[in-house]
Amino acid sequence: MSHLMNTYARLPVAFSHGEGSWLVDETGKRYLDALAGIAVSTLGHNHPRLVRAIAQQAACVLHTSNLYRIPLQEELSDRLAALAGMDEVFFCNSGCEANEAAIKLARFYGHRKGVDQPTIIVMENAFHGRTMATLSATGNRKAQAGFEPLVSGFVRVPYKDIEAIRSVAAHNHNVVAVMLEMIQGEGGIHIADEAFQRELRAVCDERGWLLICDEVQCGIGRTGQWFGFQSAGVLPDVVTLAKGLGSGVPIGACLTTGRAAKLFGPGNHGSTFGGNPLACAAALETLATIEDEALTENAVKIGETIRSSLREAFADARGVVDIRGRGLMIGIELDRPCGELVGKALEAGLLINVTAERVIRLLPPLNFSDQDAKLLVERLAPLVLEHLAQ
Repeated sequence: MSHLMNTYARLPVAFSHGEGSWLVDETGKRYLDALAGIAVSTLGHNHPRLVRAIAQQAACVLHTSNLYRIPLQEELSDRLAALAGMDEVFFCNSGCEANEAAIKLARFYGHRKGVDQPTIIVMENAFHGRTMATLSATGNRKAQAGFEPLVSGFVRVPYKDIEAIRSVAAHNHNVVAVMLEMIQGEGGIHIADEAFQRELRAVCDERGWLLICDEVQCGIGRTGQWFGFQSAGVLPDVVTLAKGLGSGVPIGACLTTGRAAKLFGPGNHGSTFGGNPLACAAALETLATIEDEALTENAVKIGETIRSSLREAFADARGVVDIRGRGLMIGIELDRPCGELVGKALEAGLLINVTAERVIRLLPPLNFSDQDAKLLVERLAPLVLEHLAQ
């Protein structure tokens, strides 16, 4: 009997190895991976460039701590800043840590402005993490239940509702920032349209607020651009990253520019493991491989192939509410709960996820092929149609 704490409802499978878009379990059965470790395995499995980079770095040094310079961290910060148009980067280990840094930064910014109780506007159905501050920012009562009292300093509005944000601005003079997922992943693959993004940027500029973009799930090429915010030509003040940045090696980052830059100094924030040499080597190789193999372009092409094929497969199906997404971040919303499809897909040799109870979430590796996309639809569509026929 395992002594693991019972914090996950795990599926009855364990994988021994993988290759490209495929994972193999302990019995030798193969599974097409359309989830990529929840948007983490950017380069799929056992990518030779990533394996080589990790092995080479492991043979040199794994960790030294941030008491000393880490040249790979400096190189990675320069690379991310250039790709995102940002000025400073703080490295940590996960998405919730990156968001925690952003929340602390916003409060620090507010106090510097003389705001005694800095408040951040957050969205309904958002998911920013499970630490106490990020859980409080998250718009999911199921995740929050049992952990009260939650952290104060957040006010919630409907997703993409600019008038609700303006209303808060008119009545709450403690607001210092707005925190937004350009695409809500856990919330059901909902996309902030470009007009809303531009309006929100304008409101933040009018009010002197920070615009914080949580790109933990949709960043690093998944949408077909390096970052989700780039589709609207909007530059946030703070960007948070993790998941796909290290292709499976844990690393997160909080990027800043403009009024959010040069706020933190020594002692204001930190991380023992954050940005260690191994994680930075993996992230640098991930970024280089995305660029060299044109994987952002591939995300656009394969994502459209999957969505159009699904629309064709479900053209006459009652119960499919919507097929949406951007790049390789895809949601199929049904008119009923569909959690049981995860287990049925597993039996069929396909790894998927269901979020928000009714949305099948697909997050394949960025190097998913045309053949992978065809097989994904061939395996998934009959399961969905059978579910809808019940």
